[in-house]
Amino acid sequence: MKFLLLFTILLLPRVDAFVVLIDPGHGGEELGAMKKVRKKVKGKIKNIIIYEKDLTLKLAKLVKEKLDPYYTTYLTRSFDRTVELNARSEMAEAVKADLFISIHFNSSKVLTSNGFETYYLDNHKDVAVKKVENIENKYLKGAEKIVNQILIDLVISQTVSASRDLAQKVHHEIKNYVEKRHNLKDRGVKPGLFYVLALSKRPGILIEAGFISNDKEVWKIQKRSFLDSYAQAIAMGVRDYFKGKKDKDLPLF
Repeated sequence: MKFLLLFTILLLPRVDAFVVLIDPGHGGEELGAMKKVRKKVKGKIKNIIIYEKDLTLKLAKLVKEKLDPYYTTYLTRSFDRTVELNARSEMAEAVKADLFISIHFNSSKVLTSNGFETYYLDNHKDVAVKKVENIENKYLKGAEKIVNQILIDLVISQTVSASRDLAQKVHHEIKNYVEKRHNLKDRGVKPGLFYVLALSKRPGILIEAGFISNDKEVWKIQKRSFLDSYAQAIAMGVRDYFKGKKDKDLPLF
């Protein structure tokens, strides 16, 4: 609570701008997906581990950097630390966020799986999507008791239209800006039941920016040029979403 109070006092948003909260997935004890690779370090080949939590933070910081000139933007974490799910949602409330963007990288037991996809909160019956949900929801602690189907249904009813619109606009820019430039497969825009989106109680999307588990893609998604292109695409999609909108146009929960 002390951290949240300090966060609220020091980071109150400007009243003249939309507010975007960017969430680097995982962090601290929550490692996310990981991949062991062999890499040359100071002239020697060493075994190192690539962690999702590190890549999400790098990409989130770049997204913030590109949105800062236009909106009031915050990160749920700015360094490697554990942030529980309810704390992320409390931040969204504290800064009165208009949008919530959660950044992730994918993983699969099928090592040839590759590409990017963008999720928004909604119900569905897709078995493949449920596998992604299980991965991203596995670090839940007290959230299982906080978020039940009734709350999820309420949030969906209030935010699904705006979240789908945001997802489509962001994904469109990713497709245009990243797909051919970095030879990344478009896996589409999909609905998903992600607790981090439900708890935020506002329009939001969950980004899956490539597969850490893929032997080739893991090298691509680490490059600064890739991360910069992806961040630029997200920022362009967000700007397109806000274009022509006023505060009263945004859904309230």
